[in-house]
Amino acid sequence: MILVRVLFQTVFLALGQVWANKVRAMLTALGIIIGVSSVIAVVGAMGGLERFVLSQVESFGARKMWVWGFVPRDKRTSVSWDDVKVTVSEGERIVENAPSIDAMTPMTESRYDVRAGNILARAARVTGVRPAWHIIEKRTVISGRELMPVDEEEARNVCLVNEKAIDELRLPRDPKSEYILIDGQRFLIVGVLETKEVSPMFGGGESQTEIFVPFATAKKMDPYDWTYIMAQLTRPEAAQDALAEVRFILRQARGLGPEDEDTFQTEIMQQHINNFKAMSSGVTAIAGGIVSVSLLVGGIGIMNIMLVSVSERTREIGLRKAMGARPSIVLAQFLVEAIVLCLVGGLIGIALGQGLIAVLRVIPNSPLDEASVPSWAVALALGFSAAVGVIFGMFPAIKAARLDPINALRHE
Repeated sequence: MILVRVLFQTVFLALGQVWANKVRAMLTALGIIIGVSSVIAVVGAMGGLERFVLSQVESFGARKMWVWGFVPRDKRTSVSWDDVKVTVSEGERIVENAPSIDAMTPMTESRYDVRAGNILARAARVTGVRPAWHIIEKRTVISGRELMPVDEEEARNVCLVNEKAIDELRLPRDPKSEYILIDGQRFLIVGVLETKEVSPMFGGGESQTEIFVPFATAKKMDPYDWTYIMAQLTRPEAAQDALAEVRFILRQARGLGPEDEDTFQTEIMQQHINNFKAMSSGVTAIAGGIVSVSLLVGGIGIMNIMLVSVSERTREIGLRKAMGARPSIVLAQFLVEAIVLCLVGGLIGIALGQGLIAVLRVIPNSPLDEASVPSWAVALALGFSAAVGVIFGMFPAIKAARLDPINALRHE
């Protein structure tokens, strides 16, 4: 109880000293204020940027995996690109034998002239897909129906169009049962897809005309077109397992020996997510370390001002010790004063940092509209401020505790 009372008295005495010298205390704590506010702003901004990028990546598909043929550099004179193209049978083998993959579609993309009546869209993108594409891509059909297995089995001349295609080809708002010409061939529109806005960071930007046809139909139009596979993982955490499974299956299917290089390549979006998270954590740590230098400068300033305070209050210290105050009490008084000064600066810095984050969030079209300060950053800032007070306040406090009371009372 006595210890708690002494501690409270010491804290109130420290606050009284800070209030009595407001301007000096504020200037002394300026380094702490700048350091804490900078750390808070950097951590909050980096967190907001990370959430923005991850939301863009996840909208693109965190569980997606792509597989395509590849000619190793040392075989480019003996192996052609047609020899390494992935095949439908390889894709089917992957989805049947890879436990980490639950859906697959072979895909092919071409550019064809598309005509609707008198309107011509040159070099429109036409993509061949299987019905599983709807599961993997999660594209909503807002009118009509999706592509069906029978469309693929019979290689029907049916297609899906997006809203941008409706505008460009000047089709009716509900173009179901309308016909368009793709490379001179007549196709029936069976459904309308929502237009997917792709972030510029993934090569998107302004939306484009998209037309989707059954994969078998696309291959019938151009049997030699490049084919690749898009698959869906059972869960994002299965990325490494999926890579190992696909590699084993394709190497076995292609008869590659232990010394042969892969004649295919794979890519999983989850890999990019993990890499970005690691990079973001590193950048945040480096930036936080750099701005934390101002906390060191602030600590030095606090040590200097506490030494001045000890010099100014030498007679007070001598009087207290002459009245029976033990050195530990005197040490605690000046140490608590340094800690309180740092904590006050830390609280002001946190408020200033929160204000900076609020400004960043209201900037129009800012990628930091989800920026926020995590609770651990606030706790770390306060803990670091208190630590600075302890470290840099210890020397002045020890000096005050060691003063000889007789010499201190004689001090002018």
